[in-house]
Amino acid sequence: MNITQKKPDFEKVLDQLMAELSKLRTGRANPAMIEDVRVDYYGTPTPVKQLANITVPEPRQLVVQTWDKNALAPAEKAIRDAGLGLNPTNEGDKLRITIPQLTEERRRELLKIVGKEAEEAKIRIRGIREDILKELKKQQESNQISEDEKFRLQDALQKMVDEFNAKIKEIAESKEKDMMTI
Repeated sequence: MNITQKKPDFEKVLDQLMAELSKLRTGRANPAMIEDVRVDYYGTPTPVKQLANITVPEPRQLVVQTWDKNALAPAEKAIRDAGLGLNPTNEGDKLRITIPQLTEERRRELLKIVGKEAEEAKIRIRGIREDILKELKKQQESNQISEDEKFRLQDALQKMVDEFNAKIKEIAESKEKDMMTI
């Protein structure tokens, strides 16, 4: 068994973590904050990114320009009701969203969410590790690999797990630093 073949599984966890963290609001505008907000578009819940162009004209401002004028009002309502603390201004042909400064209390709440997301990523990494360890044990029991080979692969696996846990910690610390910067 080649442990490096399992690396994409670990990398997928990192990608999921970064996607989740990109949705968290810092003091700066980021299209990822609203692109997955679901808009009731002719009875179908549709992500904003599928019916509008989202731009960042200024560091603390988003502009949402829908391709269909009829989608503007539902998009405005969906963004306002999404629980993100954003209040879009309807300018007739586009929505302008000014990102408010984060309060200290809201920053603390967001830091807890970052910690929770990082912990969930570590749990997913551990789950992948456990699956690989079970596979190694089965291979040893069926004499496909020796006991020494099993221990060597376990060591290699643990090094990979430690490496990915360090990356998760680094990503979380970077996001925390970004959030605490005023």
